Amino acid sequence: MTTILRRKSAVDLFDEAAEGDCADTEVRSMRRTLSATDLTLLGVGVVIGAGIFVATGHAAAEYAGPAVVLSFLFGAVACAFAGLCYAEMAATVPISGSTYTYAYATLGELVAWIIGWDLILEYVMGGTAVAIGWSGYVVSLARDFGLDLPARFSVAPLAYDAVSHTWALTGAVVNVPAMVVVIFSSSLLVAGIRETARFNNVIVVVKLIVIGLFILCAAPAISTAHWVTPVDPAGTFIPPNAGTGIYGWSGVARGAAVVFFAFIGFDVVSAAAQEAKNPTRDMPIGILGSLVICTVVYVAVGFVLTGIVPFDRLNVPDPIAVGIAAAGIGWLGPLIKLGIVFGLTSGLLAVLLAQPRVFRAMAHDGLLPRGAAKIHPKLRTPYVATILTGLVVAVLAALLPIGFVVELVSIGTLFAFAVVCLGVLVLRITQPNLHRPFRAPAIWLVAPAGVGTSLLLMLGLPLDTWIRLAVWLVIGLLIYFSYGARRSRLLMRSSVGQLQG
Repeated sequence: MTTILRRKSAVDLFDEAAEGDCADTEVRSMRRTLSATDLTLLGVGVVIGAGIFVATGHAAAEYAGPAVVLSFLFGAVACAFAGLCYAEMAATVPISGSTYTYAYATLGELVAWIIGWDLILEYVMGGTAVAIGWSGYVVSLARDFGLDLPARFSVAPLAYDAVSHTWALTGAVVNVPAMVVVIFSSSLLVAGIRETARFNNVIVVVKLIVIGLFILCAAPAISTAHWVTPVDPAGTFIPPNAGTGIYGWSGVARGAAVVFFAFIGFDVVSAAAQEAKNPTRDMPIGILGSLVICTVVYVAVGFVLTGIVPFDRLNVPDPIAVGIAAAGIGWLGPLIKLGIVFGLTSGLLAVLLAQPRVFRAMAHDGLLPRGAAKIHPKLRTPYVATILTGLVVAVLAALLPIGFVVELVSIGTLFAFAVVCLGVLVLRITQPNLHRPFRAPAIWLVAPAGVGTSLLLMLGLPLDTWIRLAVWLVIGLLIYFSYGARRSRLLMRSSVGQLQG
């Protein structure tokens, strides 16, 4: 029990953060080039994806009506609990590895392994889902310009029926666009973090410009008359309650649970802590700044969309397209699809950036084969872990259907949120005098609220998703006890210390 609960000391963490581990050049080779702006745009890039173009319409039509803007605000507040805890941890423990590293410092090696293994699932499945979605929108955008991509080479060869739990063949060969975007993104990440950040910054700015165009061009068509529907004949901002979770304030709350997942992703910023120029200052700015920007964008889109189209017409896969048609700005359609493609590209880059750094951190600590921790001597990137991640995600994106993938992303992320919030509280209790460049306010309220919110949302996910997570974690525990627990770097240091003593 003492062995599996061993933790990294504050001295160990600060030595790594200061690149002072002279016996290991892997940590010292990471290049600090990311500014607070780079980190903020990295967070915006992953949070504002296809969700803004889909979740808004669904939540408005089914649960909240025009008050979906309140749902976004409530969702942002719930997400801010975890965001504040991430900001404190990232500033206090500025090491790559995200939640895995934080758990290692607060809850012990076994919990850290479980979280690291969970993050591998989250990021791999997240990258797979984004790549599949990217493929679908690229095919649609190409069709707008008269180019039809063969279905046999643009959809998954496998289909999954969630009701009957059966697999079937679709007749397709492989999803080529999904593979291509993963290979391109992985190659860019291997080439260098600075080059990746510049590319990401450009496409995020373009994406925000496209969303801004929609808001500006559709704004003249906003009218409260569009709030009038059969279920809300008076046209009130919050439609009258039609049952638990259906309109009214309970509907606003249920809508918040739905749109909460649109905010998931800011945690990938913490994975780049060791490549930030001034992590103790820049990490909180990147994490919290991206949340603020994304909240403003989500609220604005929700207000405009429900102001130009009756909300009962928005429960469609492409509610923004419905809004564009209603506002008489059809010319904006291809640009919106381009914005979605850019949004998914930046999201994929962020996920494929985060996963190798978690993988590298685990390998650096001896819990996975050390070869995965290698840093390229010239490019200064974790190229082995990046290439491995890219290959796995490319294969999965080429073969799997998106419906099978997305729920695994949600449960993995929420699990990580709960652990970080708990870890911050544990560190406040066990090491109250530790230097914290950023301190989350009202920690006895914020941290428990973050844990509770995450667990509550996890309970709303299907049983199948819990079973897949449990199977994945069991596999991880078998690997840990047969390999990692015996080769842990902390164990080796402890053994050397005992021999010297």
